[in-house]
Amino acid sequence: MKFMRQFCIILFVSFLGEMLYALLPLPVPASVYGLILMLLALLTGLIKPEQISGAADFLIEIMPVMFIPAAVGLLDSWSFLKPVWFPMIFITAVTTVAVMAVTGRATQHLIRRGGQRKDGKQGGGQK
Repeated sequence: MKFMRQFCIILFVSFLGEMLYALLPLPVPASVYGLILMLLALLTGLIKPEQISGAADFLIEIMPVMFIPAAVGLLDSWSFLKPVWFPMIFITAVTTVAVMAVTGRATQHLIRRGGQRKDGKQGGGQK
C-alpha cells in the first residue's frame, strides 16, 4: 500500500505537468513541467523525499528497460536514419565526451574547494 501511495504522488505530479503543458503555449515538454513541479515540491517541503523514495528507487532501477521501446523505434526508422547515421554517431560521441569532461572538471573543482569556506578557514568541522 505504501508503494501505491508513492506512485500516486509521482503520477499526480506528472498529471499536473501534463495540465501545464495543455494550458501554457510554450514549447516545453510536459515531462519537464512535471520535473520542475516535483523539484519545487521537494524544495518547499510540500513533498518529503521519504514520501516518494521507494517508488522513485524502483523507477530508477527499471529505467534501462524503458529504453527498449525507443531503441526498437530507432530500428524501425532505420530507412530515415541511414543517410545521417555517421553524423549522428559522431555528434553523440563528441557531446558525450564533452559532458564527461565538463562534469569531471566541475567535480574536481568542487572536491578541491571542498573543505574551504569563503573566509579561507577550513570547513567541515563542528561548530
